[in-house]
Amino acid sequence: MKLPIYQVDAFSAQRFSGNPAAVCPLPEWLDDSVLQSIAAENNLSETAFFVAEGEGYRLRWFTPAAEVDLCGHATLAAGAVVIRVLEPDRDSVTFMSRGGQLTVSSEGDLLVMDFPARPGATVDAPSALLTGLGVVPRQVLVADYYLAVFDTIGEVIALAPDFHRLEALDRIGVIVSAPGTDVDFVSRFFAPGVGVPEDPVTGSAHCTLTPYWSARLGKKKLRARQVSQRGGELFCEDRGERVTIAGHAVFYMQGEIFL
Repeated sequence: MKLPIYQVDAFSAQRFSGNPAAVCPLPEWLDDSVLQSIAAENNLSETAFFVAEGEGYRLRWFTPAAEVDLCGHATLAAGAVVIRVLEPDRDSVTFMSRGGQLTVSSEGDLLVMDFPARPGATVDAPSALLTGLGVVPRQVLVADYYLAVFDTIGEVIALAPDFHRLEALDRIGVIVSAPGTDVDFVSRFFAPGVGVPEDPVTGSAHCTLTPYWSARLGKKKLRARQVSQRGGELFCEDRGERVTIAGHAVFYMQGEIFL
């Protein structure tokens, strides 16, 4: 049995930067153990699988270690595969997922995702977060992920987390963020509990980052940069209960999986 596979660098206009995602269109669902094995073999932060459903697709995401409820960059990559390869006459595609209904639309060179907003609530920092980060942030919030806010880009870039301690948290991911200089804000993202010590660019984190920085900066449209080693750029808009997260996507590879 052969399956098509694409690898796409999401949230970057240049290959070898942004966040690489594997995308596997399927004629029908395979056993979960097979999907997880493919994701582990790919060894990327996410592999997206989708199957046609109605006028759109059912979409699922797997890290090398687990299935997740929401993933931004692999949704952007899946949208690129549908709109730019499989159905080039379309300018948008709707995915149904464990994270709800998600739409990816083509607007010029950008792909724009419509995602649920997931604003954080202020909390006292858990001890595992403080010891895992090794420093005390200015503020800590929690939604699907913890969000630790710092004062400067330098503090965010200098972080060298203890991933073993972060695995003890009751959330799978930790966002760290600070105000930007040439962008509105910067971030990094850590999810060692699901096999992703540091994610290069994390679309789903911006479901929480966008409402936070929108309220703090008093603006709806925001430009963001994830300051990982690969780096990536995102264009976000706060729309109340929803956020839009836009970015570029560049194809790196196309091939076949043999099962």
